[in-house]
Parts: sequence; structure tokens; C-alpha cells
Amino acid sequence: MTAVTPLRVPVLMYHEIADIAATPSRLAVSPDVFADQLAYLRDAGFTAITAGTLSAILADGAGDLPERPVVLTFDDGYGDFHSKAIPLLKQYGFTGTLFMTTGWIGKEGEKKRMLNWREVAEAEQSGIEIGAHTCKHPQLDQLPENLVREELYVSKSLLEDNLGLRIPGLAYPFGYSSPKVRRVARDVGYDYGYSVGNALTTSAADAFALPRLTVRRATTVDDFRKMVNGRDTTMLQRDRFLTSGYSVVRRTRSTLRSLRRTA
Repeated sequence: MTAVTPLRVPVLMYHEIADIAATPSRLAVSPDVFADQLAYLRDAGFTAITAGTLSAILADGAGDLPERPVVLTFDDGYGDFHSKAIPLLKQYGFTGTLFMTTGWIGKEGEKKRMLNWREVAEAEQSGIEIGAHTCKHPQLDQLPENLVREELYVSKSLLEDNLGLRIPGLAYPFGYSSPKVRRVARDVGYDYGYSVGNALTTSAADAFALPRLTVRRATTVDDFRKMVNGRDTTMLQRDRFLTSGYSVVRRTRSTLRSLRRTA
């Protein structure tokens, strides 16, 4: 294994691995499509590493990267991660990082079921890295600092206490963060934080604003191949444009909320 310079790593963001009959979510990817994506990555020579491994290499060059690295991340902690994603990851020889929303652990809805603590522990024991995704999945950049601190600290502590291991990183709900949110994440002991960004992760990336690429139901085979090979797609361009515009709106909202709280 040799280090790759400069670093340009696709970090993929998944949510549910479920058919449309199980969920109408546009962020869901069916098990068959997910299997096809993993088969492509394997056949193209990609090797999966965890988000934590990549962040450590970005931070201080600790360790070497495989020739074609990829990071597979999964947000929220849907029950289908245990029943669908893990078996397919094992089949194709990949690992991944699961970002858990702790307040949703063990919850069941009419159709959607979230992972329970036993399943989260089994995921970790199977080689999956566990990260935090807050307690209640709020828009962190719109919260006062004390609530940001509570969300980030409590979710980390719950995972560590229940799993008996250190939780190194987090993913911000909706990908939303701010300088304040990132500072608090450092303060409470995280090593890295992932947003969305829809770009490759490079050596220039901020360790607490690492970008990911959104994989959704509408992602075509051609889009997926272009995405992981660092080529733009219409969908990625649109997502980046919307994210850039909306970030201005969100900063304005946050400033107005702060002014109202201090008035």
C-alpha cells in the first residue's frame, strides 16, 4: 500500500438501503442498486476505509492509503442497515462508517424501524466504525451554543457508554454546521466532522467540514461511476449550487435568532 498524493477520496453518503415499496424517501437506495454499486467499486479496484482512518491520514499522515480508497458512510441508523447493508458490505469485502442518531435508537414507525442497541453493537463487532449524528437530529447551526454542546456531547457519551469504545467523529444532520458548531465539536472531543458538500475529500479539507457525495434513489449507474472517479454530474452541480445559496440564507437566519435572544 502506498500513500496517494494529492488525496482525492470519494466519501459516499447513504441513508436507507430499501426498495421504494418500503420507503418513499428520495435518499433511499434499493438493495439491488446498492449491490451493483458495490460490485462496480470492487471491480474498479476501490478499497473501502473508514471515515476515521481517512481523517487520521488527513490530520497527520498516520498510515497509508490504498491505491483507490473510498469511504462508505450511512446516516441516522435505519434498521435496514443491519438487515440489508451489512450483508452486502460483507459479500463485497467492504467496511463503512455508521453515523447514529442516538435519540432514534430502538424507535419503530409504521414502516421504518431504527437500529436497536444490540444491532449497533453487532455492526461495530462486524468491523463497522460507529460515529455520532447527534441525539435529536436538529439543525445545529440554528441552535444556541449550549444546545449544540448538549447534542454533540450527549450523543457521543451515550454511544461510548453503551458500546464501550471511543467515538471519534460525527456527521452533522442535514450537513449543516457553522464555525461555532465546529468549535464545539472539537471542544467535546471529536476528531473529525462530516458535512455534505458534494465534492471529493482532499488534503486541503477542514477536518471538521469534510465533504461527502450524496447517493440517492435517482443516482444513475453513469452518475455513480462519474461521482466516485471525481467527475462532475448535473446532479452534483445542482446540489452544490443549492447548498451554496442556502448557506447564505441559513447564516442570516442564525444571526437574526442570535440578535433576538440578546435583545
